[in-house]
Amino acid sequence: MVSTGSTTGDRSTTGAPLVFDPYDYAFQDDPYPTYQRLREEAPVFHAAADDIWVVSRHQDVFDVLRNDEVFSNRMGVSLDASAWNSEAHRVMSFLGLDGAEQSRIRKLVSAAFTPRRVRELTPQVQALTERYLARTLAANAEHGEADWIADFAGKLPMDVISELMGVPVADRDEVRRLADLVVHREDGVRDVPQAGVEASFALFGYYGEMVAQRRKAPTADLTSALVAAEVDGDRLSDGEIMAFLFLMVVAGNETTTKLLGNALLHLSASPAQKAQVLADPALVPAWIEETLRHDTSSQMLARYVVEDVEVGGVLIPGGSKALVLLGSANRDERVFTDPTVFDIGREKAELSQILSFGTGRHFCLGANLARLEARVVLEELVRRVADLEVHADRAVRVHSTSVRGFASLPVTFVERGA
Repeated sequence: MVSTGSTTGDRSTTGAPLVFDPYDYAFQDDPYPTYQRLREEAPVFHAAADDIWVVSRHQDVFDVLRNDEVFSNRMGVSLDASAWNSEAHRVMSFLGLDGAEQSRIRKLVSAAFTPRRVRELTPQVQALTERYLARTLAANAEHGEADWIADFAGKLPMDVISELMGVPVADRDEVRRLADLVVHREDGVRDVPQAGVEASFALFGYYGEMVAQRRKAPTADLTSALVAAEVDGDRLSDGEIMAFLFLMVVAGNETTTKLLGNALLHLSASPAQKAQVLADPALVPAWIEETLRHDTSSQMLARYVVEDVEVGGVLIPGGSKALVLLGSANRDERVFTDPTVFDIGREKAELSQILSFGTGRHFCLGANLARLEARVVLEELVRRVADLEVHADRAVRVHSTSVRGFASLPVTFVERGA
């Protein structure tokens, strides 16, 4: 692949300098024009202000994610300076490890967090969906609209994970509040805000108590299964279990909430496709996959560059921080037809190329759970709702370098039979 270079001063035909600032709120509001320029003008771009090497084309992103010997997770996956260190695994579990260490934790976690355990959650997901959807539609009936995030999508994924872990119902609102603080970024602050740091400590303290309780009195939840997990005589330490629980809350809760919000936003913006989906629940899986491609919940991941390496014709020096743009890869014109168009009829061969959950050794362990939740929720919504309108002009975005979605999304629903 030929690169046009990596100079920060690259310019387009408009003469505007090419700048990549993931902390800029304007960028977070709509990163896709910047992504397109990066792919065309500087697919491997050195953002000098933060000293990061930004990789934007699909093939390059795929190759980087697959090459974890050179593009290491040993410093974590976060842009934030305070989270970028060799102790990242203590917070983000196997996301901060490579090779045998990563394989060990992932095997032990997988022994507890099995596909069967995920499938067996279906009745609970269905029950939570029905409960929150009833409340959402009641708010809609009373006020003429509901907040899809505050009333539904911001609650259900955390409740599903809390149900899985064994977090008591009485604690779930506080756990959700802390998780929201962990991912929020303040305008002008190029790191984790103090409130996010304090929230992280609070969550770790909470999960530490939970693990200690399960060691004394095991139950039927995932936390107890992690305590009991054993592979060839090896077991997880308390710290390793706490790190995985923290990872699930931050990665699993936030990204699924964003997926559910993004799904409604983009379908509502296409009346013809909306009519198709609301008339046929069988289209829900295609709706989910196209949402994952078109507006990826998890936009970017950092990697530590172990040694000098060439990507797309550009030399990235060893010791650098590289950033792979999943959100850009999923809009790459070299892979996807009319990538800026939201199309639920997109070919399955194209959708099979999406990198929303990564690829390779670090492919998202929670992908099945996210897809299960989205399918149950959106199928139930289609059964209950004849029409919906998202009031995008009043939507409020979450400001984060890593996840893309909404803090508030006003929607008017028309129930079937109403």
